[in-house]
Amino acid sequence: MEIKRIGSQSSGKGPADWFTGTVRIDPLFQASDPARVAGSSVTFEPGARTAWHTHPLGQTLIVTSGCGWAQREGGPVEEIHPGDIVWFPPGEKHWHGATSTIAMTHIAIQESLNGKVVEWMEKVTDEQYHSKGLEKKSQLW
Repeated sequence: MEIKRIGSQSSGKGPADWFTGTVRIDPLFQASDPARVAGSSVTFEPGARTAWHTHPLGQTLIVTSGCGWAQREGGPVEEIHPGDIVWFPPGEKHWHGATSTIAMTHIAIQESLNGKVVEWMEKVTDEQYHSKGLEKKSQLW
């Protein structure tokens, strides 16, 4: 058994190559071999978001606070709220982050395949992010 005590793992800033805006990443767990699952709590300030990316074995997001947006390639931008669970299948190109006016925190869970958990791609453009006027309808529940 292993217990990670609160405050024993440092928060980190989301790297500018992978994120737009202010993002804080708090590591939660990283399994040791042969297990391959890892999880982090990720907080996006208003307007912050990931770049487009994929996961070799998929990704689960559990929204814990605020209000966010998520989109898979070719699909609509979807609003996500606390308690929502979002699943991106293996290899599905997607992005996620806060709305333009409300911060959002989610727990991100993914597995590694041959030591790799994510493939980062191009950044989400402002036009993609602000598509369909979503910034006008977002609200906390």
